[in-house]
Amino acid sequence: MNDDALRPAAGQGSERLIDGPEEAVATLILAHGAGAGMDAPFMQAVALGIAERGLRLIRFEFPYMAASRRSGTRRPPDRPAVLRQAWLDVLASTAAPRPFIGGKSLGGRVASLIADELDVAGLVCLGYPFHPVGKPDVLRIDHLRVMRTPTLILQGERDPFGSVHQVGGYPLSPQVRLRWLPDGDHGFTPRVASGRTQAENWREAVDAVYDFVAAVCC
Repeated sequence: MNDDALRPAAGQGSERLIDGPEEAVATLILAHGAGAGMDAPFMQAVALGIAERGLRLIRFEFPYMAASRRSGTRRPPDRPAVLRQAWLDVLASTAAPRPFIGGKSLGGRVASLIADELDVAGLVCLGYPFHPVGKPDVLRIDHLRVMRTPTLILQGERDPFGSVHQVGGYPLSPQVRLRWLPDGDHGFTPRVASGRTQAENWREAVDAVYDFVAAVCC
């Protein structure tokens, strides 16, 4: 890690972790999921794996998560307008021209809602919440039907927010590429009986993100 300290960022108490070379050909900014921060094991493994391949990785926290870190008390996610503004603040303070943006679950969903508007280079969603758990008819895909930004969605085959048996029939934009992690859940963790390991799925996710960014950049 080039910068191993949490750094203040623009916005309401946001913080950042930065990995990878400053002279990288591309920068990817990732936001965390609803229940775990930017230094959760999943986020750490993905960010460091991608940075080791030569890309610049910036992770940040939404205001509610930064406040939870300071107080030690779990808080619910901020209102949509606050989550959106946190993304806008981070992008406004990032020197990288046309970065890639995305994140885990909630973080990726919020990024997907602003990607076309801000003309970013690409979008990476790590476990997209296509619908609430147990409510497969309540879809969150209207903007994904018309997405203009090159998009990679990595999804576990058993993800309760959208499994391989459900998402395959969704009318998504041609710009949206889906990559399935074998037997993975929402964190890409497979069952022991599958013969796959969490580490294998996480490595496959890292490789897929790198290949996507490289293809878009080229």
